[in-house]
Amino acid sequence: MEQMLAARLHVPSRTLRLEEVERPQPGPGEVLVKVEAAGVCLSDVHLIDGTLTPLYLRGDTVTLGHEVSGVIAGTGEGVTAWTPGQRVVLHAGEIRDGVTYTRGVDYDGGWAEYALSAADALTLLPDAIPFDQGSIIPDAVSTPWAAITATAAVRPAEAVGVWGVGGLGVHAVQLLRAVGACPIVAVDPNPVARERALAAGADLALDSADPELRTAIGSVTGGAGLAAAFDFAGVPAVREQALGVLAPKGRLVLVGLTDKPLGVADGTRFSYLQQQILGHYGSDMPVSLPQLLRLIEGGRLDFAASISDVLPLSEAARAVERLEKKEGNPIRLILRP
Repeated sequence: MEQMLAARLHVPSRTLRLEEVERPQPGPGEVLVKVEAAGVCLSDVHLIDGTLTPLYLRGDTVTLGHEVSGVIAGTGEGVTAWTPGQRVVLHAGEIRDGVTYTRGVDYDGGWAEYALSAADALTLLPDAIPFDQGSIIPDAVSTPWAAITATAAVRPAEAVGVWGVGGLGVHAVQLLRAVGACPIVAVDPNPVARERALAAGADLALDSADPELRTAIGSVTGGAGLAAAFDFAGVPAVREQALGVLAPKGRLVLVGLTDKPLGVADGTRFSYLQQQILGHYGSDMPVSLPQLLRLIEGGRLDFAASISDVLPLSEAARAVERLEKKEGNPIRLILRP
C-alpha cells in the first residue's frame, strides 16, 4: 500500500503527531481527494487542548482538519457525479443515519496528503477561486453565514452586534454587511481585532471592557438596542453583556462553543421583552457552500485577506501554536501538503 503524511491527534493523551500512514482507498460511494489546502481552526486547537472531545470517533486517533479543498484523485464503486481532476471543497461534516459527524473530529480529516469523502459531501470549486480561500469556506465562512441568514434570519437595516472578531467573527462582519445589516457593532478586547472589524465593514468597534459600551450601542441604535447579537467568543461574560443590549424581541445567537453554564441574570426582563437565545452549529453545506461560492465568484465577497499565512503540513504543530498564542493575530492559517 502507498503511504502518505498525516497530522493525527491521539485523543486520550491529546498528542498531535505527524505520521506516515496508508493512503486511503475510496470504497463504494466514496471519493479520494488530493488535499491542496487545509485550514487551521480554533476548534482544532480546542481538540488538542482538551476543551473539545469527539462524540462519535471510532478508536482513539483521528487526522485533524475540517476545512479542506483539493482535487479528486479517484472514485469508488457507484460514483458517477465526480471524475479525477475536478477541483472541490469538502464539506465539514457528513450525515449518516440521521447523525451529523464532523470531519477531522469524528472521522479522518484533511491535515493529510489525501482525504476521503462521501460522494455527496463535496462541492465543486470554481477555477477562479484559489484552493486556500476555498478551503476555509466550509467553516470559517459558512458557519457565520448560516448563523446570520438561517438561525438569526437577519433582515436588511437591522442593528446587529458581533462579539469576538476572530476567524469566524471577522467573516460575520463581512457577511452582515453583504446582507444589509445596519449598523454593525463589533466588540472585542483586542485593538487589532477592532481595527480588523472596521476594515471588514463594521460601523463601530468597541472594547468589551469599555464602561460606556452600553451607552455607545444605545447611541448608534437610536436607543433601540440590537435586533441580533452574535457570540463568537463562547464566553459567559460575553453572553451576559450581549443580552444587556438586546432590543425587545432581539435574538442572541450562540456560535462560540463553551462547556460553561448558560445563565440569564434577569429572567423577568428577558421574558417581558420576548427575547430569544438561539444555539448555532455549522451550516447546511449543500445550501451554504454553493451560495457563498457564487458570491465569491461573482465578486460580491473576497476572503483573500483572511489567509494570514500558508505553512507546509510538516509544520502543523507550529501552526496550532501560532493560532493558540495569537501570534500576529491570524485570521486563518493554511496547511499545504
